[in-house]
Amino acid sequence: QVQLVESGGGLVQAGGSLRLSCAASGGTFSSYAMGWFRQAPGKEREFVTVISGRWNGAFTYYAASVKGRFTISRDNAKNTVTLQMNSLKPEDTAVYYCAARSRPGVDYSRSSYDYWGQGTQVTVSS
Repeated sequence: QVQLVESGGGLVQAGGSLRLSCAASGGTFSSYAMGWFRQAPGKEREFVTVISGRWNGAFTYYAASVKGRFTISRDNAKNTVTLQMNSLKPEDTAVYYCAARSRPGVDYSRSSYDYWGQGTQVTVSS
């Protein structure tokens, strides 16, 4: 069983930066693809980014809305995945969720992930 705990959310002005972290326990972290999703009020939870477990995390993919601004990385020695968010926009305001896919491969849909954190709030002011 895998447990995920996000941290690092908060309030930031537009153009600022935040770094989110996700700490994992249980399972075999290094083999899991790790994703970030977000959910704004009144909207469906949407994919943000993913990093592979296979290929030593060499594969990453970003939603078009965040590409070039957000960077995902992982530290298998610490069982953590990080989301560095730069040039934040008010549209980035959402609850951000860390998710783990225990099955082989990577994917971009919510249903493809097996474990979820509790979420951390990110608010970007104008």
